[in-house]
Amino acid sequence: MLKVLSDKAILSRMDKVFLVYIMANRKHGTIYTGVTSDPAGRVWQHKNHVFKGSFTDRYDCDKLVWYEVHDDPEAAITREKRIKDWHRPWKDRLIEAMNPDWRDLSADVGL
Repeated sequence: MLKVLSDKAILSRMDKVFLVYIMANRKHGTIYTGVTSDPAGRVWQHKNHVFKGSFTDRYDCDKLVWYEVHDDPEAAITREKRIKDWHRPWKDRLIEAMNPDWRDLSADVGL
């Protein structure tokens, strides 16, 4: 089931959440789609280039520009895979529906 959370709600949840997310290096730049059960830790890893030589490190994808919260891990993984298969214009529209300016949303949601 998809959950819509208000600002800073991700970290205040007591139950497990699964985040499908898109990181970018700039507006209409390179993007990376992922899924995690540790939103704060995973975004921190991207921002701090923890995995040297990884895709997000090489392309400097360190801005959280879109996310979706799920309470079911299988649903989150399925959603991530579907988004990865999309054409790029579809992904851009998905991002811009939530975040027209491609701002880094990590601080807005407490990450």
